[in-house]
Amino acid sequence: MVFIDESGALLCPLVRRTLAPKGETPVLEHRAKHRDKVSIISALTVSPQGRHLGFYFSTLPDDHFESTAVAWFVRQLLQHLRGPVILVWDRGSMHKGEPIRKLVADHPRLQIELLPPYAPELNPVEQIWSYVKWHKMSNFAPHDTAELEQRLFEELDLCRVDQDRLKSFWRASALPLPHVLAT
Repeated sequence: MVFIDESGALLCPLVRRTLAPKGETPVLEHRAKHRDKVSIISALTVSPQGRHLGFYFSTLPDDHFESTAVAWFVRQLLQHLRGPVILVWDRGSMHKGEPIRKLVADHPRLQIELLPPYAPELNPVEQIWSYVKWHKMSNFAPHDTAELEQRLFEELDLCRVDQDRLKSFWRASALPLPHVLAT
């Protein structure tokens, strides 16, 4: 089973409260333009026996994941996964269209299931976005999209190798944790 979601990180920092000496308002300088961003797509996988969570991701600086890019990501992902794959995602426009239909036709082992409308709490990948953007990268003011992409990669890569953290993202969603992983 694979949960997929897309998000984006803007060059303009997400500002959170911080501490500063009394009377000295902290200044967060940035060089962001209105639309400078890095788009991200990721997949949280559950092994067939429910013993392991996997995490895969890709980024696109100054672009977005439309159906062709999403189909490319899923094709890359399928090279790492064996056997039948149930892909679960939202009803976004990037999950529709000819590239997605061709993807399904080319890979009969792939089955796509849609989440209910307006139900981000059912996708554990949403928890990853919240953690990375609001916890790990708050108040981070990169100089350019290359620096933003590098930091995103570092934070997501740390999540990728941490089973306990991946389990915590799953637990924070409204889904039950597979029995074997609950121990």
